[in-house]
Amino acid sequence: MIENYINELIGDTSINGQLSVLLGKLFTILIVVLIVFVLQRIIGHALEKLIKKIIKGEPALSGADENKRENTLIQVSVGTVKVVLWIVAGMMILSEIGVEIGPLLAAAGIVGVAVGFGGQYLIRDLISGLFILLENQYRVGDVVSLGTVSGTVEKINLRLTILRDLDGVVHHIPNGEITVASN
Repeated sequence: MIENYINELIGDTSINGQLSVLLGKLFTILIVVLIVFVLQRIIGHALEKLIKKIIKGEPALSGADENKRENTLIQVSVGTVKVVLWIVAGMMILSEIGVEIGPLLAAAGIVGVAVGFGGQYLIRDLISGLFILLENQYRVGDVVSLGTVSGTVEKINLRLTILRDLDGVVHHIPNGEITVASN
């Protein structure tokens, strides 16, 4: 059954022809994965240098504050780039193995519209998170009070802020629900 599927997919019924096509596809997939890893390194390094250069230009920040802000922005930027690169690589790999990605992209567009209507809280969290980072309201390592919860900021991303309070309890706070932030 699998052999028949491969024969239909490849169109060449000889074993040597099938193997060469299969190896060609595997080689292409391997190249795509390698390129993604290399691009992650290059873009991550470039983003890190760019962010450090931009942050160094702000005289109002102390050295420790500068490092905290740099690390937070680097973490969010590199994470976003990784997700985008792997989505593109996944589409390329699916296309290489014979899956039509046109319908997948159309379905993603329809899902995007549905999420746009139904995901108002998600969008609000993402926009609030972006402004928290851009306005430098707080950084990883700061001790903050977010409404009724106080603690040390362990992680910030575009969707939520993670705090650990003095009792060791970890709080996950969606950025869209933060109305008052005291640093």
